[in-house]
Amino acid sequence: MKDTQTILKEAVLPEQYTTYVFDLYGTLVDIHTEEDDPVLWQKLALFYGYYDAIYDPEELKEAYGALVKGKEAELKQTLDGDARYSHEASPEIEITEVFRELYARKGVEADEALAVHTGQFFRVLSTEYVRTYPGTETMLRGLRENGKKVYLLSNAQRIFTEYEMHVLGIAKYFDGILISSDYKTKKPDKRFFDILMEQYELIPEKTLFIGNDSHTDIAGAQTVGLDTFYVHSNISPAKDLAENATYAVNNFFSW
Repeated sequence: MKDTQTILKEAVLPEQYTTYVFDLYGTLVDIHTEEDDPVLWQKLALFYGYYDAIYDPEELKEAYGALVKGKEAELKQTLDGDARYSHEASPEIEITEVFRELYARKGVEADEALAVHTGQFFRVLSTEYVRTYPGTETMLRGLRENGKKVYLLSNAQRIFTEYEMHVLGIAKYFDGILISSDYKTKKPDKRFFDILMEQYELIPEKTLFIGNDSHTDIAGAQTVGLDTFYVHSNISPAKDLAENATYAVNNFFSW
């Protein structure tokens, strides 16, 4: 780790690394979702009704929120029981289970395909926009053309993110994609970073982690000895400074 931080005027990645690991949303992809929109829950309740799972929109919203919180709390207890990790766990549930259970509560047995499609319909309804930041694809392509290894470590749900990456045309640039819903834990949990390092046999001294959140991305990556590159984007937490990042761009507009 470097002892001092390098402040950059623009988001240009240093070239001395052989491997680059990216966060997705807020770093490469700009997205805005709104899950409190009453119209979303009206339409989702209608969709459930197509399959005989009859919900009032507000009832559906409350049931969804309670299921998410309950499953997260249950999973957190499991993760906290792992003696190898002393810090607070960061559970990541598989959201498909929530959409399936919402059917079950109304006596409907939903198969995997219906549960996934319901979740994706929810995502589409809640998404105002999803798009790459200007220059993202050019930057990723340039790394690959220069012989660099490129990986993704994202706090996300596979049934949303995998499809969005293909729509945006950027999945092809990664040597490996790790999505937190597949591993039941998420950044900044060291477990998630350990999986990345072990699965792809990454060398810390040759790897740079790039993200837009000082807690989940920068502090998390530092637990496994990575240099870090912080970009302050429109999705970064308010007043986020990432003072401990190896490199920082505090006025991030594009790659």
